[in-house]
Amino acid sequence: MTEDNFSAQHWPTEIRYKKDEKVLEIDFDDGAKFRLPAELLRVESPSAEVQGHAPDQKKIVAGRRHVGIMEIEPVGNYAVRIKFDDMHDTGIYSWQYLHELGQKQDNVWLDYITALAASGQSRDP
Repeated sequence: MTEDNFSAQHWPTEIRYKKDEKVLEIDFDDGAKFRLPAELLRVESPSAEVQGHAPDQKKIVAGRRHVGIMEIEPVGNYAVRIKFDDMHDTGIYSWQYLHELGQKQDNVWLDYITALAASGQSRDP
């Protein structure tokens, strides 16, 4: 994902993790409210491990249907680090990244499901 407008700052007003639903709810100061499944956050981690160092290096992360979040840790005043129960914890999720992921969630999810199918992989472990 790219940040389309670097001057547009979106700041969270509230972040809630619904453990039973495995969903991160995040409200922003522009009125946007998103429900981001832990699985989506995990497979779209902004870490180099998932994204690579160039767009053509992005990895398809399969088998994460049941992944949950163990911890959400602030990183400065601009992001959070999410620690998943599959032990992935290297992604730094900026407020801008989370806002953009929320806005594009349906398309990102469809692209992920399509890539899984094309590679013969599954959401199931």
